Amino acid sequence: MFNKLRSIFSNGVNDADAAAMPVARVPKGQRVYAVGDIHGRLDLFEQLLQRIEEDDARRGPADTTLILLGDLVDRGPESRGVVDRAMQLAQTGKVRVLAGNHEEMLLTSMESDEALRHFLRHGGKETLFSYGLPPEEYSRSILPELRERMNALVPAEHVAFFRAMEDRIAIGDYLFVHAGVRPEVPVDQQTTSDLRWIRREFLDHAQWHGHMIVHGHTITDEPEALPNRIGIDTGAYASGRLTALGVEAGEYWFVSAAIIPDTPQTEG
Repeated sequence: MFNKLRSIFSNGVNDADAAAMPVARVPKGQRVYAVGDIHGRLDLFEQLLQRIEEDDARRGPADTTLILLGDLVDRGPESRGVVDRAMQLAQTGKVRVLAGNHEEMLLTSMESDEALRHFLRHGGKETLFSYGLPPEEYSRSILPELRERMNALVPAEHVAFFRAMEDRIAIGDYLFVHAGVRPEVPVDQQTTSDLRWIRREFLDHAQWHGHMIVHGHTITDEPEALPNRIGIDTGAYASGRLTALGVEAGEYWFVSAAIIPDTPQTEG
């Protein structure tokens, strides 16, 4: 667990503005954990689930919900395993899953060669390997052949799971999304594209969004805790650090899993 929250005011929030923003809360008796971008790191996901379970038990009885913020797939080595585990967890009724931009890319890749080309450049190759495509077959195949194989290899129940993923989840004063929100646009008018892809316009906005926004999508070395948003994508696939946010009443904290490799990071 991180011993110190990282408050970052580089987006123009001054102390007075921060003090004027409300303290976000979830309803009494509820506890929420949100997990950042997993990107095929089943090893970290299993470790983090264990740590969340221990943290939840230590804090006493509550109506606990686990939210996965999207980007379960791509880049890491075990996308299929992560999806299988997420589907298993979702059956409990206590786990909710958001769609990230990488789930969107996977689905569109099953219908378009051009989308598949983009998908493969951003971690899709590793996803196909996790579904059983041999690397040597990948190397000798052209896009239409790869798309045909992709449609054969990804189980229909996985496709249905991707399509059923949510775009936003509101609990109390918190709004959980994959990438962020369009500033000054009501929650019910946010576009799917912004919820899954937005970056700078959201990250640079210093004012209250009507909710405390919890998001992934943009990698930071440590979780970012600002007065109007909390970012928890710590680049698991490359950094070896997967982060979760815990929320109860008017308090929040972080739980983490770590297996540190020597590889560079790029953004989601």
